[in-house]
Amino acid sequence: MDDQVTLADLRRRIAEFIAARDWEQFHTPKNLSASIAIEAAELLEHFQWLTDEQAKAALQDEEMLAAVADEMADVIIYTLSLANALGVDASQAVLGKLERNETRFPADEWRGRA
Repeated sequence: MDDQVTLADLRRRIAEFIAARDWEQFHTPKNLSASIAIEAAELLEHFQWLTDEQAKAALQDEEMLAAVADEMADVIIYTLSLANALGVDASQAVLGKLERNETRFPADEWRGRA
């Protein structure tokens, strides 16, 4: 589905969902930023005490994978809501950041390094 739904489609659908509930009043940069952090923490919670190997194995379970996907969706929804609230072009922001990271972390110097 990623190759069929655009980022603009997602942003529009999220904006419609929020507008239908009159939630714009609550979608301040502070509130949305806090919500992103909270949802990211909930995502991390699924892996909190697992080793990398245990986490990989746990994701073979459909219920676990669905729960992780739900938390990922929450992070994405709040991030796109923040982009909507701030009028930030998310695609431009991501591509610009990747370009800056290409300069900061040249592949030939950073390959295989954390």
